[in-house]
Amino acid sequence: MRFGISTHLYHDRRLERSHLAQIAGYGFETIELFATRSHFNYRSEAAVAELGRWLTETELTLNSIHAPIMDVFGGAGPRTTYSNAVAANDRREAAVREAEAALGIARTIPCDLIVLHLGTPAKMKNTDDNHRAAAVRSLDEICRKAEPLGVRVAVEVIPNRLSDPASLVAMLDDELDAGRPGICLDFGHAHLMGDVADAVETVAEHVIATHVHDNHGREDEHLVPYRGSIDWDQALVTMQKIGYEGTYLLELANTGDAASVLEEARRARERFERTLAHA
Repeated sequence: MRFGISTHLYHDRRLERSHLAQIAGYGFETIELFATRSHFNYRSEAAVAELGRWLTETELTLNSIHAPIMDVFGGAGPRTTYSNAVAANDRREAAVREAEAALGIARTIPCDLIVLHLGTPAKMKNTDDNHRAAAVRSLDEICRKAEPLGVRVAVEVIPNRLSDPASLVAMLDDELDAGRPGICLDFGHAHLMGDVADAVETVAEHVIATHVHDNHGREDEHLVPYRGSIDWDQALVTMQKIGYEGTYLLELANTGDAASVLEEARRARERFERTLAHA
C-alpha cells in the first residue's frame, strides 16, 4: 500500500521542484500530476525531462497523470474546457488530443495510470458534454494510445449519469474492447452521490486507482479526510474487504497553506494505516 499526493494541491500555480520536495518531506512516496498547461506544460519535452529530474532528486515516483480537463486554472482570462464525452466531434477530438499529449509524459517518466473524466459534473448543466457514445469512443481511442506505453486508463467516478459507479461498471463490462481500463474511485465524488461503501462494493472488480478527499455531502470541497462527513472507517474496511492494495492518492484543495494541508494529510494517513491494520 502506498500513499500519494496530487499536484492538485498546487494547481493554481506553475509546478516547481520545491512542491515535490515539500510532498516528500511529509512522508509521501508518489504523486499524481494534474495535467493543466498553466500548471505543467506536458507538451514541452524540456519540462517533462525536468520533472523526471525532480522526481529522482526527491525520491518520488509518478503514480498517475490526471488527463486535462481545462487548459488554464485560475486567473481572470478565458479558458478552454475539455470533455471527452461532448457531442460535437471537433471538441471531443480536441479533448482526446490533449489526453494523448499528456500520455506522452510516460515515454520519459515511468507511470502506471492516466485518470480520465468522462463528461462534466451534472451540476454544470452542460448537457452536450455527457453523451455516452462519445464517451465510449474517446475511452477506446485513449486506451489504444495508452496500452503501448504500459499505462492503464482509470475512468473517474464523477457526479454525472455517465460516471456514477454502476454506469462505469456497465460501460467497462459491455462496451470496451481496447486495453484494460479500470475505475478511479473518487471518494469525495461518491459521497456526493450516495453511500461511499456501496460505491466501493459496486466498483470492486474494476477499481485500480483512488482519489481520496472529504466533503460534507453537498459541495466538492476536496478536504483532508476526517474534515467532512465521510465515514472513513466504513469506507476503508470495505476497501480492504474487496482486496484493494493500490495507492491511496490524496487530491486536496489548498486552503491557504500547503504545508498545513500536508501536515493534516500526514496525520490522516496515519489514521488510515491504523484502521487498515486493525480491520
